[in-house]
Amino acid sequence: MSDYIIGLTGGVASGKSTVENCFQALGVCVADADAAARAAVAVGSEGLAEVVAAFGTGVLAGDGGLDRTAMRRRVFADASSRARLEAILHPRVRSALAATCRAAPGPYAVASIPLLAEGGGRQAYPWLARILVVDAPEAVQLTRLLQRDGIDEALARSMLAAQATRSQRLAIADDVIVNDGARDALPAQVALLDHAYRALAATAEAASG
Repeated sequence: MSDYIIGLTGGVASGKSTVENCFQALGVCVADADAAARAAVAVGSEGLAEVVAAFGTGVLAGDGGLDRTAMRRRVFADASSRARLEAILHPRVRSALAATCRAAPGPYAVASIPLLAEGGGRQAYPWLARILVVDAPEAVQLTRLLQRDGIDEALARSMLAAQATRSQRLAIADDVIVNDGARDALPAQVALLDHAYRALAATAEAASG
């Protein structure tokens, strides 16, 4: 059981997924908010029914599941639509993440939450012991996003604009990984944090026991 939970966040194309993989390589359980969000709107779920009630059947794909591409374009183009979708998803995602992390083996677990700053930060996630932000300059994010997703620059810029700013993310950070260079620099940074988190988790457990 892991009561010591680290919140991991970062802007789109900041390198957060690579950092997740580094933690997992060290044997740390990572609960992913994106996976929890997909489960929350799976075919036949209450979450999907709420999304259809809010946005209509036009957001469904041919197989009855959510058309994620259409939904993404809609919410990034309209702030009110994004807020409606988040009101449906976020409570379900928070509950799933907390349950997965607390059931995980090891001294601590990581909850990977891309929209942590946008979703209420510490107030929405009071069970996070620390928040780790993966940070990268916006120009670097834009270049990576264009290369990764093969989208046009207008959509890429709208995706960046729809998220919290760097300063807003850094304002909630206890720890920061600056990822503006080579990817192979990340494992060493994560290893240092893993050592620190294991020590902090042990201290917290001793204090609570």
